[in-house]
Amino acid sequence: QVQLVESGGGLVQAGGSLRLSCAASGRTFRRYSMGWFRQAPGKEREFVAGISGIGTMTYTADSVKGRFTIARDNAKNTVYLQMNNLKPEDTAVYYCAAGPNGIVVRWSADVGSWGQGTQVTVSS
Repeated sequence: QVQLVESGGGLVQAGGSLRLSCAASGRTFRRYSMGWFRQAPGKEREFVAGISGIGTMTYTADSVKGRFTIARDNAKNTVYLQMNNLKPEDTAVYYCAAGPNGIVVRWSADVGSWGQGTQVTVSS
């Protein structure tokens, strides 16, 4: 399994931006589809965005479409989530996830490895 470490969370005002990063261990990073999920207090973990192994396919949840963008740099074993025009309802712990290649990971059942999570708080 791949080890994942997120960074880049923090406190930001509504309308602001953050970029999350997720660094992966190992030399087979391109063989994993990658995704971002989030979990707000009292709510279930939900899908945010996913990207295929070589980055040719992406999928973004309707709730963040047009504001969030997922990208990956396989040379750096890193996946990113650029978050613009943040809203208070985006407040959550954001988790990086790795899934099998050949798909865009979108469901928790497809996830083989999770990061520890990074807190994003958006103030109004």
